[in-house]
Amino acid sequence: MSYTLIFTGSYKKRAKRFAQKHPELKEPYRKTLQLLAFNPYHPSLRIHPLKGKLSALHSVSINLSYRITLEILITEKEIILVNVGSHEDVYQAG
Repeated sequence: MSYTLIFTGSYKKRAKRFAQKHPELKEPYRKTLQLLAFNPYHPSLRIHPLKGKLSALHSVSINLSYRITLEILITEKEIILVNVGSHEDVYQAG
């Protein structure tokens, strides 16, 4: 069962800045996106729903310090990518 990843314009800008700032994370980021499209509930992604003003979103881990926030539309098998960055960056960006 695979999902379609939706890269919004605002996400693409954030991802580009993230890639420029963290070139060492290019491969872990790519692997995270591949796994997310294949199985968003894989244990290594550590997917979890967010709370508060971000309660419509979920988060997955690139590594211990960096996350991708996303919206999952399970009925349509789509995952809309919202933000990428450090733990603090993505949870404050609401």
